[in-house]
Amino acid sequence: MSNKYLDAAAFKGLTLISVSVGEQNDEILFTFEGNRTFRMYHGQECCESVTIFGIDGELRHLTGSPIIRASEESGQDAPEGISKSDFSGSCTWTTYEFETATAKVRIVWLGESNGYYSESVQIYETTFNL
Repeated sequence: MSNKYLDAAAFKGLTLISVSVGEQNDEILFTFEGNRTFRMYHGQECCESVTIFGIDGELRHLTGSPIIRASEESGQDAPEGISKSDFSGSCTWTTYEFETATAKVRIVWLGESNGYYSESVQIYETTFNL
């Protein structure tokens, strides 16, 4: 198995065939045509937490059509519609937006820590070598 970290732009032009969210809201697996699988997650460490804060739209509605727009934005400021005052300590918000001809989905991740740990989200393509 090989891993290569990517940004959301890697999804552009690909056609999603399935998507699943981890039980702990800590990962999303995307499978595209051509048997390409991408994992969006954060490798947890001590004293921090990075999880999916919310998903606007239905991920399953992205299936069957090519991704025409894929973006990501990360920072300390809470995304539109979310009050940062509800959270203490260090926070990193990472927002992904994916769009097809028929659907648009926004995924918001929240990373929280004491400020000494990574709060970022990673995407990598997984290739299984048999």
